[in-house]
Amino acid sequence: MKFDTKVVRATIEPDPTTGAIVPPIYQTATYVLPKVGESKGYDYTRSSNPTRAQLESVLAALEGVSYATAFSSGLAAVDAMMKLFKPGDHIVSSDDVYGGVSRLFNDILTEYGLTFTYVDSSFPEQVEAAVKPETKMIWIESPTNPLLKVTDLDAVNKIAKKHNVLFGIDATFATPALLRSVDFGADIIIHSTTKYISGHNQIIGGAVLTDNEEIHKKMKWIQKSLGAVPSPFDCWLTLLGVRTLSLRMERHSKNAMQVATFLENHPKISSVSYPGLESHPRHEVAKAQMSDFGGMISFELKGGIPAGIALLNNVKLCALAESLGAVETMITHPATMTHADVPKADREARGLTDGLARLSVGIEDVEDIIEDLKNALEKV
Repeated sequence: MKFDTKVVRATIEPDPTTGAIVPPIYQTATYVLPKVGESKGYDYTRSSNPTRAQLESVLAALEGVSYATAFSSGLAAVDAMMKLFKPGDHIVSSDDVYGGVSRLFNDILTEYGLTFTYVDSSFPEQVEAAVKPETKMIWIESPTNPLLKVTDLDAVNKIAKKHNVLFGIDATFATPALLRSVDFGADIIIHSTTKYISGHNQIIGGAVLTDNEEIHKKMKWIQKSLGAVPSPFDCWLTLLGVRTLSLRMERHSKNAMQVATFLENHPKISSVSYPGLESHPRHEVAKAQMSDFGGMISFELKGGIPAGIALLNNVKLCALAESLGAVETMITHPATMTHADVPKADREARGLTDGLARLSVGIEDVEDIIEDLKNALEKV
């Protein structure tokens, strides 16, 4: 089954009771048992729910793996994954990771004895140099949030296998529509289903995907034990969003390429990061491992933070909002929004300056998006 067919049909069958073509919502907290010690596979929705099971089955099929475990947010999925490790374990991580992940790693998990080394993973040699005897995982975002760095996943996979450590990928920006993480050896794949997978700013969710049965069993136990599960209704809404994922990613990518080209040629923009541009330092890597380049752009305004604030306060069509990956175009100022909790010195060391803006290009008419940015830039 080809991917475009999978997003619509994979693992979904008409409801056996009514023939409904859309999977039903099992909006229930508990289930009546036939007899003591017997069940029909469900007893309590924190442990399992048919709507959630359907979503997990679909996500696994899209990613080309055997198992998926759904959580109540992308961060809940990352936190659950980190429960695989114990005090003293070490993780090598991309330096440019989502601000919430930085907060989780640095402010919470270090209190429980985990240690982290951050490297620019677009240089695989930096990844290998950071591996220690106590390293248990290499954690990669590609493309990264918000600088759109791209990692050579095949090269990092070889490093992980050489050192017998887990290889984890957060592929939220790419989605399985543009990047098959499992083809590059990923042991664990994370998606914030809040973003492109649901695609309509209607839910918060996350998922851990794997082909490793042992990891999956641990994820299911953690899911049940922690209870950070998405509601049946949120799972159902995500299933509806999945059905247009392929079409949306095609339009996001097409629009983003035109917007990135416009920004790169604008006199008030000092730099643009978009993997589809030939000026991107890892353009050829992105071209080799992704089927398209996605809808995310970051760019640096001349004039620093005053210019950034002026731009963001003057857009009309582009919504000033923290999230990304939805049908609406959204613009964010990472230094004061998504990465506000990251210390200024750390942000700047990573290249996340006060003048950086992040743009999630939607599926509107691209001429309207560009016109909105053009008008706002005139006021910068």
